[in-house]
Parts: sequence; C-alpha cells; structure tokens
Amino acid sequence: MYNIICLAVSLMLSIGLRTASAAVPAWSGYAGNAQHTAQAPAPARSLLHVHWAAALDKAPQGNGAAALAHYASPMFTAGGTLLLAVKEAPVNGWHVHARAFGFGILWRMTTDYILPPHDWAPAFPMGITPQNIVYAAAAGGTVMRRESADAADGKRRRIAFYDISAFWANEGAMTQTVMIDTPITADAAGNVYFGFVVTGPNPAGLSSGIARISAAGQGAWISAAQAADDATMTQVAMGCAPALSPDGTTVYIAVSNGTAGALVGLDAATLAPKYKTPLLDPSSGAGAWISDDASASPTVGPDGDIYYGVLENPYPAHNDRGWLLHFDATLRHARTPGSFGWDETASVVPASAIPSYHGTSSYLLMTKANNYRGIGTGDGRNRIAIIDPSSAAADPVLPAVSVMRTVESVLDPTPVPGAAGATYAWCVNSAVVDAASRSVFAGSEDGALYRWDLAANALTQSVQLTQPGPQAYAPSVVGPDGLIFAIANGTLYAAGR
Repeated sequence: MYNIICLAVSLMLSIGLRTASAAVPAWSGYAGNAQHTAQAPAPARSLLHVHWAAALDKAPQGNGAAALAHYASPMFTAGGTLLLAVKEAPVNGWHVHARAFGFGILWRMTTDYILPPHDWAPAFPMGITPQNIVYAAAAGGTVMRRESADAADGKRRRIAFYDISAFWANEGAMTQTVMIDTPITADAAGNVYFGFVVTGPNPAGLSSGIARISAAGQGAWISAAQAADDATMTQVAMGCAPALSPDGTTVYIAVSNGTAGALVGLDAATLAPKYKTPLLDPSSGAGAWISDDASASPTVGPDGDIYYGVLENPYPAHNDRGWLLHFDATLRHARTPGSFGWDETASVVPASAIPSYHGTSSYLLMTKANNYRGIGTGDGRNRIAIIDPSSAAADPVLPAVSVMRTVESVLDPTPVPGAAGATYAWCVNSAVVDAASRSVFAGSEDGALYRWDLAANALTQSVQLTQPGPQAYAPSVVGPDGLIFAIANGTLYAAGR
C-alpha cells in the first residue's frame, strides 16, 4: 500500500510540476541552449539518492566500449517531457523515447540513422525547438521531424536540407555517403542547424559542411571549405554542436582538415560566411588539433565572446589538457585562453554565484582541469575549476603562456589505487550550473556524481552511480522539477532528494 500511495503522490506532484513548469525554458539540446551555457532551468534538489535509471546504450560493443562513446544529452520540453536517444542494437538501431517526467514511455520514434565513420562514437544528433518540435537525425543526412513533443501522438515527416528527391531516388547511396555528425541546435524561431559529413560521391552532389532547416522546412547548406574560404577544410569537427550568438544572427562552428582547423561564424539566416579565425595552439603557434574523438562545442558568453576547446600541438606538450581558446564575437581578436580544453564545453557561471569573487567579470566559466597521470608531466591531481575570462595568470604546466586565472577549484576526492597522489579524472563534457544554489554538478571516473558548492568551494553532496573505472565524458543536466541527471556506463541516472 505504501508504494501505491507514494506512486499516487508522485504522479500528482508530477502533474502539478508540469503545470507549474510550463514557463520554464526547455533543455533544448547539448548544454541546454543555443549558446551552450548549461544553465539549470529550475533549482536543483538535494543530491541524496538515485530515483531511477535508464539504459541509453543497450548493446555497447567491446571491452569498456561505453567509455569510447559520447551520449546525447537528455532533453526536456517546457512541459516537462523528457527525451532520450537510445541505441537498441550493437551498431545503430536508434530510437527516441519520450517520458513524462521520467515515468512510462509517452511515445517512441524509430530512426534509420547510421553513425558516420568514427573511432569514439559521436552522440546521436537530436534537438527540441521552442515550438515543441523534435528533430532527430535520420539516414542520408535527413531528419525526422516530430510535432507536439508533449503529446502521445504527433505528426511526423522526413525532411532534408537538400532536394529530398535525391534521397528517395537512391536511398542506399545517400545513406552510405551522407551522415549528420554533430548535435542539432535550434534557434528561437524554430530553425535548426547541424554539421554533416560526406564520405564519397552522392546523388545530391553534397560535400561535408553545415546545414540549416528553417521552421517552414526549407533547407540550405554550405560546405566546410566555403565556410572557411579554405579548400583544405574538408569536414565539420565531429561532435561540435553549432552555437548561436545571443541575438541569434550568427552561427558558430568549427571546421577542419582532419587535424587542424578554423572556427567560423555564419549568417544564421543564409549561412553566408561572416567571420573566421584559425585555431592555433597558444604555446607553439601551430595549428591546434581538432580531434574527432572530442565533443567540444563553442560556448557563447552573455557578452558575445566565444570559447572553444582544442587539443595541443605538439601533443602532448600540455599533458593532454588542450586549451580553451577565447575570441571576440567577430573572431578577429584572440583573447586569453583557458588552461584546459580537451573534450570540453565551458559552462557559464554568474559571478554572483561566488561571494568571494571581487573581479571585474560579470560571468565566469566552469571547466575541467584534469592533469592526467602519466601524460607528459601530469601528476594525476584532477580538478574542476572556475576561471575568469578577464584576468590572467601563468599556466600551471607551461608558465610562459598566460591563461585565464583560476578563481577556485576542487580536487576529485577519490585516490586511484596504486597511484600515489593521483585521483580519478572528472568525466563531464558539459556540466550544469545551478545559479539558485550556487552549485555545479559533475561526474567522475570514481563512479559518483557530485554537487560542488561554489560558495563554500567544496564537494558537499554525492551519489554513487557505478563502480570506479573508465567513463565517457558526458553532460549533466537539471530538469524542470529539479532532478539532476548524469550518464555513466551508457546509463542515464536521475538523482535528487
């Protein structure tokens, strides 16, 4: 009887929360919004225990395969419906599951999407528009559009950013040569943006680039080479979610030649090139490494500045930490970089969340600060950090380089057995920031999810999700009802009080 009463109360609370949260912004895609700032849409609950878990990868392949993959961020509509991308077969077999606040399945949508050629598997491309329309990647660079995300039934149709008759005329050839390879980002008007890779000749005459599908279903694209005005740029950086300027007029994304590359800014309405800058290692001056194994995506600050993570060149001169490159909105001016950028999308932290901060910045950034043991001079003292984009200090690994000053940081609390002084690595690629409680939520390879209290600069709460061991870098999310979500070993966990 107790369980029945609890379920009834939970359902009533869920209905109340769905009504109350109707005005709360959705978590629309990777890092929460089109600027990738990872801001919690509601105050987070106390992090006391795990409520439930759901497998996102039902057939991981190989030894430790879940660690060599990225997983799509859980997403929420404004009405509280949770959307998950689930792989139900050893290779591909993709489904979108919609749940009403984590309870039973509200609806499912199957897609024929196949992953592009990869080493580490990229996240399944998916996004929600403010108009409550779901876009999910499908075969041949097409997308499945599903209306009324909060309803059990919704109109569905396949859309392409090119003439879809080319897909229907030769579905097999398009499926094998054109694949979406980044998360899908939606703007305020319901237009969506994504990168795609082309592996060979195809009936539509496409080459790898950036696509836009308007709210009305009209498609457009530009090649990576045209976007950068550089014929050597042959692809969009795999896993790089497009980001939009605060006014929605510019879309930012990284392109590469397979190793080095550029950050470009395109007209969000036409995809016409506006800005570009080479992505350079701030120590050596050489082209930074744009790795297909990463999920680094641009973060756009409230002032329009752009932050993008790269790996160092030569590697591993910076202990496999990479750099967080920093530019103004026009990409014409390189500013002080951050000291960590590998597989990282910086989260925005209001300066007011840290009472001890008395600098000039209105916002700060949260990033990893791992110092991987056994790589270069890495000592295994792995941290997460708050850094100041307007204040500089000497880099802790290469002191000749000035980097954003660390305002505060916290060490992973769990020692690695048999590795004197080393702790487990933080394994988050976008960490959610709860300004209301002045907290950040991040997962670690020690298998736990932590609350970092920024006012106290301490890890004040945690829940154990899995056993210590290699983990995929994955996002953390806060839902509209305050539950905290994290991914470990291909499984999504919902935690809170």
